[in-house]
Amino acid sequence: MPFKTEPPYQHGQNASTGVLYCNLGTPEAPNASALRRYLAQFLGDSRVVEIPKALWWLILHGIILRVRPAKSAAKYASIWTEHGSPLRVWTDRQSQLLQTQLLARGHAVSVRYAMTYGQPSIAAQLDAFRAEGISRVLMLPAYPQYSGTTTASVFDNVYRWGLKTRHLPEFRFVNHYHDAPGYIDALASKIRTHWQTHARSQQLVMSFHGVPERTLHLGDPYHCECLKTARLLAQALGLSKEDYKVTFQSRFGKAKWLEPYTEPTLVALAQAGIHSVDVVCPGFTGDCLETLEEIGMEGRAAFMKAGGRTFNYIECLNDHPAWIEAMTDLCEQHLQGWPTLIKQDPQTGEASRVRALAMGAKN
Repeated sequence: MPFKTEPPYQHGQNASTGVLYCNLGTPEAPNASALRRYLAQFLGDSRVVEIPKALWWLILHGIILRVRPAKSAAKYASIWTEHGSPLRVWTDRQSQLLQTQLLARGHAVSVRYAMTYGQPSIAAQLDAFRAEGISRVLMLPAYPQYSGTTTASVFDNVYRWGLKTRHLPEFRFVNHYHDAPGYIDALASKIRTHWQTHARSQQLVMSFHGVPERTLHLGDPYHCECLKTARLLAQALGLSKEDYKVTFQSRFGKAKWLEPYTEPTLVALAQAGIHSVDVVCPGFTGDCLETLEEIGMEGRAAFMKAGGRTFNYIECLNDHPAWIEAMTDLCEQHLQGWPTLIKQDPQTGEASRVRALAMGAKN
């Protein structure tokens, strides 16, 4: 396997640090051709679908990629913004605010964002870091709860990039932060703010992205981490066990996934006489198709059709100040030991590295 051409090594070059904030990915446009490319990459990942590769290739390319792209494109079109995919918009925004906050706290760190599937790719952003002279990289997934289907795929992309790279930077990886105080506090703050503006509903539903149940039995910690996040969030909000429910959404295929499922739960609540619900998606750090369309539209429609009266979807953390602070806290925790603190020039009193970072458009 040939190595890529890299910037020439410079003796005595100062070590510099980057943070790569990684999200799942998004199609480039809300049309069938873009969805076909995106789904082929996403569903072609053996981390996402654990079916024997030859069999799954036939199903994916023979059936799914012929039928699903047009249906998915229509859903994406319903939430697409003038700036593009909401997931890309929020991931970009979060990375910029993280850059600003790290600089404000005195850290000379370059921040970029990348997508596991789609653009900008993890490999492309790591190449950009190398061209920039970055020699230390902190990988920060956008997934608070660890799962082999998401977090591990980020790491896989880094390892594949490393196979073609001669001079590897130092790496650190954030596995999870499902119980980080700042993350829990940010979620609680978001919900309290909603309750201050709108009357609190009878039931709070915490909907996490689902995964096949077999992953739990095979050792994936995702289910347990979701439940811990929910428990800590309920404690922060002062809720009793009767005040909230934990559910799992986005089931795909016929296999049994983590239960209870979100939409059937919403229907059951309405049929049981619960006429108002608040729904929040703690596992998503930024709004996307699964929150805006699946919950905000499909979930709402199912609840109202079953007899519900008031359905409130509470937005994801997005650019909430408490979440940006929590992201910065996570980075500071994992950057310890790396010399990132700004050193001012004794003659000018300025920090040239910081000026360059503040002026450069990294994303």
